Amino acid sequence: MELIGHRLSVEQWRAMLDDPAVVETVIFGDLDDDDAEMPEPDLDLDKSWHGLHYLLTGTAWEVGPGAGAAILGGDEIGDDGGYGPARVLSPEAVRSIDAGLAAIDPATLRERFDPAAMTTAEIYPAIWSGGEEAFDSFLAPRFQELREFYRTAAAEDAAVLLAIT
Repeated sequence: MELIGHRLSVEQWRAMLDDPAVVETVIFGDLDDDDAEMPEPDLDLDKSWHGLHYLLTGTAWEVGPGAGAAILGGDEIGDDGGYGPARVLSPEAVRSIDAGLAAIDPATLRERFDPAAMTTAEIYPAIWSGGEEAFDSFLAPRFQELREFYRTAAAEDAAVLLAIT
């Protein structure tokens, strides 16, 4: 399982709200065209998404305000692609998340990193016994990517589509 994100213009966002079937095309491309390639996401957190969510919220699945909505926040939209429906965040929500992420530095996340607690909470993937190395090589770089994704989306006044694939 990996989490991907796409920035959406206000027009794309409104079109998606009007016709949730657009979600599949944004994520997977034209499924009727055998030669079509899957669109590149603007964000690909790979398998780090659940660990980052835990560090941002202190929970396995609950969504919090601001940065706590960066991974699992938003309103469900479209069909269930196997790991739940995609979620869409309005430009206003994106700005709130961006502000929340900007207020958190990697040192704060490192302080929240508790491999034993993450293992007990069954945070995906089950790699936390690697200790600090798991944070340094796996979570910290993806956190920077997450911050940059939301920073760019907020600057563009964009909405965001998130999906676990």
